[in-house]
Order: sequence, then structure tokens, then C-alpha cells
Amino acid sequence: MTLSPFPSPETLRLRPATPADADLLRAWDREPHVIRAVTDTSEATTAFADVDWDAELADPSPVSFYLIAEVDGRPVGAMQVIDPHLEPTHYWGDIEPGLRALDIWIGPSDALGRGFGTRMMHQALDLCFADPAVRAVVIDPLNSNADAHRFYQRLGFVPVGRRLFNDEDDCLVHRIERPVWEARR
Repeated sequence: MTLSPFPSPETLRLRPATPADADLLRAWDREPHVIRAVTDTSEATTAFADVDWDAELADPSPVSFYLIAEVDGRPVGAMQVIDPHLEPTHYWGDIEPGLRALDIWIGPSDALGRGFGTRMMHQALDLCFADPAVRAVVIDPLNSNADAHRFYQRLGFVPVGRRLFNDEDDCLVHRIERPVWEARR
């Protein structure tokens, strides 16, 4: 009998990322599955090449912060929670208030396909909708990432349209409204 390095997914928890997680996130940036999830550029060698993890994690705010998903203390994924209306880079452009945007990735390849992403999204959506001012959550998977589209749609997200981000990332934006999430919970 082979023992899995992971216990039941019920033990997954999200915790705030800290500066001590910067090396972990840099390592996950080089994982081929993470790179494929965030860029269609075949020459890319890192997923988030423009992110200085030390700086990002040193200054979390209510407008943008990172979470680390752990299973029995082992990091398996990361998430970013953003207020797209207020975040300073204006990545989402002119977008209405009362929203949250999420980014999610599984880090180690042996954590893929184990249900961790679903658990992470459930916990993150609960966190977002715990704020009564949040009406909906948006997410921006690459248009080419059909697996991500199916994943988000199983959670209740609906596609709202294609959009080009940063002049190069062709994405299919999805959105889930508070009443849809509450009905599914």
C-alpha cells in the first residue's frame, strides 16, 4: 500500500502569506503548469515574472493580499484576493465597486487533481462574500485555458466576455454573483 503525501482535502486551510513565503512562490513561478495557466507565451520561463514577491508580501492591504493554502502544514497553492476597483495598478481598468477578483494556482505538481483548487475557491469565495459590500467576484482565466473555464463554471461562475489584459493576455472573464454563491452553499 502506498501512502499519499496528502491527507483528506478536508484539512485544507488558507492562511495569510508572509514574507517567509517569497521563496516558495518564486519556486512555484517556475513550475510548467503554473506558467501555462497564466501565459500563452511559449517562451516564458516564469509565471509571474513581473512580481517582486518580497515586496508583494511585505505590504499586504485590504485592497490586495495573498493567501497560502496548506494541507496539514504543507503548502499546496496560493491565491490573491483583490479589490479590482481600488487596486493601484488598475489592471481591471474602469470596473465598478463592490467586487473582488481572485487569482489561484496550485504550486507543486503532485497537488494537482486532488480537489485542492475547489476547496481553495470555496474558502476564498466565502471570505469575499463575508463582506456585505461585495456583490460579485470576477476571475480572468486565459481564453485558451478550457480546463479553467470548466472549473470556474462548475463553481457557478458565468463567462461575461473576452478581454485583453496588459496588451497580451487574452482572457475570458468570468463572474459569480452573491445570490448564486449563496444558493450553492
